[in-house]
Amino acid sequence: MLERLFKLREHDTTAQTEIVAGITTFLTMAYIIFVNPQILGMAKMPVGAVFVSTCVAAAVGCFLMAFLANYPIALAPGMGLNAYFAFGVVGGMGYSWQVALGCVFISGILFFIISVLPVREWIVNAIPKSLKMSIAAGIGLFLALIAFKNAGVVTADQATLVTHGKLKSWPVLMAMLGFALIVALEYRRIMGGVIIGILAVTAISIIAGEQKFEGVFDIPPSIAPVFLQMDLAGALKVGLVTVVFAFLFVDLFDNTGTLIALAHRGGFMRPDGTVPGLKRALMSDSAAAMLGAAIGTSTTTSYIESASGINAGGRTGLTAATVGVLFLLALFIAPLAGSIPGYATAPALLYVACLMARGLTEVEWDDVTEAAPAVITAIAMPFTFSIADGIAFGFISYAGIKLAAGRIRDLHPAVAILAVLFVIKYLVIG
Repeated sequence: MLERLFKLREHDTTAQTEIVAGITTFLTMAYIIFVNPQILGMAKMPVGAVFVSTCVAAAVGCFLMAFLANYPIALAPGMGLNAYFAFGVVGGMGYSWQVALGCVFISGILFFIISVLPVREWIVNAIPKSLKMSIAAGIGLFLALIAFKNAGVVTADQATLVTHGKLKSWPVLMAMLGFALIVALEYRRIMGGVIIGILAVTAISIIAGEQKFEGVFDIPPSIAPVFLQMDLAGALKVGLVTVVFAFLFVDLFDNTGTLIALAHRGGFMRPDGTVPGLKRALMSDSAAAMLGAAIGTSTTTSYIESASGINAGGRTGLTAATVGVLFLLALFIAPLAGSIPGYATAPALLYVACLMARGLTEVEWDDVTEAAPAVITAIAMPFTFSIADGIAFGFISYAGIKLAAGRIRDLHPAVAILAVLFVIKYLVIG
């Protein structure tokens, strides 16, 4: 059956190798089980239900990739967009989490449509590389600010907007310890370094009496409070066009870039640069984004951590299917997830932020008309506390600078159109 489904011999692999690869991938991305419920919980979503929706959405995404595309790529609710969901759309703009889920669902539908049509490739090719890289880096800086806030490293200040918190407090000390541990483990290439760091800080806090231990295993909580709770009518308001676009835009580049990078690393890419079955993979991840919102979580996306399983020999969808099964088994550790404090997951956010910030190294620094918009894009996200505004400022500044510099030939029509739409949005809606 496995041979018929995944064509193991054709891909020069075995069921044992694929299962080991799946376990490897799961260990590198399992931190999302603990991090996502805490982030979305700050949007007043029921944490227990989000824990279940996180595991179920991840499993559904992995199974779609496994059985539709036969790729060893795992999916789960993505970092960055979950933070934008909680702190930008709900916390910053004041919309309900049901409306935010509606925005994610609509963006998922649009994502699926442009994946079926040749529009996706056209859009991806239209956006300058400097803007693509700065968007990734900006999301990283946005995550870093949230990590510092959750750990108590930074706090609000009327005079200076932000200042440092009580640096001798338990949460700050534990967060910094967790971050150092994660970086050290990842440097030594120890499998599951991020999740080990989270659990280590939690264990120390429980032993010290700073955190209550809720147990490890139990029957999963009900998913009903978040399942099919998206408010589509509210999400269709004119003012939320930018929000829907932000979810769509970031997911578009994140997914496409991740899929191509993993296809190259896994040896699936042909000499001419094309990837066999890429359309099915693109349809799988776009369908996962749409279904994830219906299940009750923020955007589900392909994980670059899948590279660890590919390095372990994963070559088919059996690897992704294994990850999906493990996410379903993780449903029974809800008490453990409830035992983890926010300052234990903050180091994971900060570590991911460090990885994403390296996108700035690929900006064309020798060309100021490319570098300046990139910097504006990256710094606008944490300073405005909004991924959508960062993207908008980047497009507007890119188009304006190219026009002022007489470099109109560098300006793709798609970029110009989007810049004009963003300007109109700010003039009309604010």
